Amino acid sequence: MQIQSILLLLLLFGLGFATHFIYRMIMERNRIQKSEDQARIIVKKAEKQAGEIKNRADNRAKKLVKDKNSQMQKMSSERRREFSAIEKKLKAKEEDMSKQYEKIDKKKAELEQMQAELENKNLLTEEKQRVLDENIEDIKKKIEEISELSREAAKAELVNLIEDEARHEAAKRLKHIEEEYNSSAEQKAKDIISLAIQRYSGRYTSEKTVSVVNLPSDDVKGRIIGREGRNIRSIELCTGVDIIIDDTPETVMISCFNPIRREVAKISLERLIADGRIHPGRIEEVVAEVEKEIEREIQKEGEKALFDLGIGGMHPDLINKLGMLKYRTSYSQNILNHSIEVGFICGMLASEVGYSEKLAKRAGLLHDIGKAVDHEIEGSHVDIGTNIVKKYGEPPEIIDALEKTHDPQPQGILPLLVQAADAISAARPGARRETYENYVKRIESIEGVASSFPGVEKCYAIQAGREIRVIVESEQISDEEGAILSHEIAKKIEKEVVYPGQIKIMVIRESRATAYAS
Repeated sequence: MQIQSILLLLLLFGLGFATHFIYRMIMERNRIQKSEDQARIIVKKAEKQAGEIKNRADNRAKKLVKDKNSQMQKMSSERRREFSAIEKKLKAKEEDMSKQYEKIDKKKAELEQMQAELENKNLLTEEKQRVLDENIEDIKKKIEEISELSREAAKAELVNLIEDEARHEAAKRLKHIEEEYNSSAEQKAKDIISLAIQRYSGRYTSEKTVSVVNLPSDDVKGRIIGREGRNIRSIELCTGVDIIIDDTPETVMISCFNPIRREVAKISLERLIADGRIHPGRIEEVVAEVEKEIEREIQKEGEKALFDLGIGGMHPDLINKLGMLKYRTSYSQNILNHSIEVGFICGMLASEVGYSEKLAKRAGLLHDIGKAVDHEIEGSHVDIGTNIVKKYGEPPEIIDALEKTHDPQPQGILPLLVQAADAISAARPGARRETYENYVKRIESIEGVASSFPGVEKCYAIQAGREIRVIVESEQISDEEGAILSHEIAKKIEKEVVYPGQIKIMVIRESRATAYAS
């Protein structure tokens, strides 16, 4: 019985253990199944998140590639424009160089021809010199025989005698010619010039020598320069000027020999600063607009000058060059205003002496036309202006007047009228302006030239350097020699000193005799 009970207990324990074991297996299997389901859910979620991340990464990569391509295309376009501008400038420089080479070849041919002519003349001169030396030798022998003097003594005596007689005779004739000329012409010239000055009332000049752009603040300088300097480089390429940005507060300097380019750059920069958008594309648009406006303004100013003087029948290109003078200055005097003023005064002078007033006005207006392009073409403004009026079919009288604009002894009425009107316009009070340092240097240069001659005791420059009075030693310089000295001083001043208008040289000689009675 006990054995049966024990066996029953063992059987029940085994059934319980088996049941527990089976239950544990079922629970473990369920747990594993649940973990596998969770793992599949996590894997699916991770795959979904990975797909979203991949899509976002792909979209971002595509956007970055697109932005980079856009930037590269934009930079490539800017580079192409810059290279195109540089290519244009190089082409223009190449054309200028070819023209210069042509001029050089032409001058070389002329020099070779002149050299050949000079060699021929030298041969003739040598032959004549040989004959002359033989004749002089014969004369010297005869003089030695007659005078019983040595060759050296006779030579010195003859040279001194001839030189003294020649200088004395030349001085007498020069003084006589000057007195004769001054007695009849001085009073008449004073009357005509004073009348012309009274009849014309001109404006005073305004200073226009430096192109400066004022900035609202120093921060704008960085925007003008741009990233890696692309903005300032674009402005310089489009306008052909140099932009100078230094430590000067709220100021930018514009440097260029061409005044029109400088004006275009100044207006363009002011508009860009006011607009606030400063980048290469906008710079090109603004510069193109300003260039068109300046061209219209130039044509308008040329036509206005002709209208003010009552002149017609002038070539449109010549009118355009007249308008360009508005942007050209000399000693701070606006050349267009100066030319109009010279035209008015020249017409008034012509009416007083009985010459054609219209022709005189035309010559006065065009007398400085060469200054419109003298920064682009080699040569003096007189030669350039003469070639321009010839090209556009101006009358021969106008061409002749322009050729003799600065001739010290012009022949003809019209060149004299133009020179007189030009001197009046330049010399009137307020017409021109110069710095104190330049004025002092010019006065010192004039006085230095006059003091360099022997026999000069003192000299004084007066009337703002337009007249110099030279006091000479009466024992060393005679009256006749004083007249020669004034001309020698004038020639040396013309050669060594730069000055506007004319300078009058007056040599003063005084003799005093003193005696005492006791």
